[in-house]
Amino acid sequence: MQRDELERWIEREGRWEFSRSGGPGGQNVNKVNTRATLRLPLNRLPVSAQQLQTARQRLANRLTGEAELIVHASEARGQRANRDHARRRALELLCASLARRKRRTATQPTRSSVERRITAKKHRARHKRYRRPPEPGA
Repeated sequence: MQRDELERWIEREGRWEFSRSGGPGGQNVNKVNTRATLRLPLNRLPVSAQQLQTARQRLANRLTGEAELIVHASEARGQRANRDHARRRALELLCASLARRKRRTATQPTRSSVERRITAKKHRARHKRYRRPPEPGA
C-alpha cells in the first residue's frame, strides 16, 4: 500500500478525540482541549490478510482490544498542530509496520576479527592462570 493511499485511509477511517493537554500553556492549558488522539481501526486497513497480521504483530503494544491503533499528540499548544503531529506519527507507524524487512545476508567473520578474538581469549586465560596458586613441585 502506497504512502498517499495510507494518508487518505487515515483521513477517511480515523476518529479524532480531543482532551486537555498537560505541560506548559499558560492560561489556556486548563480551558482548551488541545491534546489530539487519533483512533484507527486496524481491521479495516485495505491490505492482504498476511500484511494485516504482520502489522498487528508489529503494533501489538499500541493496539486496544478492538484492534484500534491509538496515537496521542500533545507537543504543540494548538489543536491543529497536534492533529498534524498525530496524523504524521500514525502514518509513520503504519508505513513501518507494513514495510518488508530486509533479509539478512549471512557473512563470515574477517580473519583479523577472528585473530583479535583468539588473542583476547588467550590473554584472559593467561591472566586467570596467574591467579592460581603455584603447583607443588613446580
